[in-house]
Amino acid sequence: MCADTFGVGVHLTEAEFQFVVHVPSEIDNGWTDPDAFQTLVADTVWELLDRESTLRAVAEHFETGETVSLGTVTLDPDGTVVDHHLGLPETSGSMA
Repeated sequence: MCADTFGVGVHLTEAEFQFVVHVPSEIDNGWTDPDAFQTLVADTVWELLDRESTLRAVAEHFETGETVSLGTVTLDPDGTVVDHHLGLPETSGSMA
């Protein structure tokens, strides 16, 4: 197995926050269920970041239509966190 790094963020719509997972184009074949690994990535991020303060910062500093980067998380297909670079969103820009 080989760990993969996922970019994560929050997309703002008029009605909700949408958690976004950027999946690398080359991904370990141990990731067999896209819905399961996206849920695993989201759950891992919210274990490492405080969801309430993160979403409050997004709401206060960004506009509808923007996707705000929270950083990256590197996971093995078994769910082991290998590395992460996560934090409250920077108020100076959004992710593409």
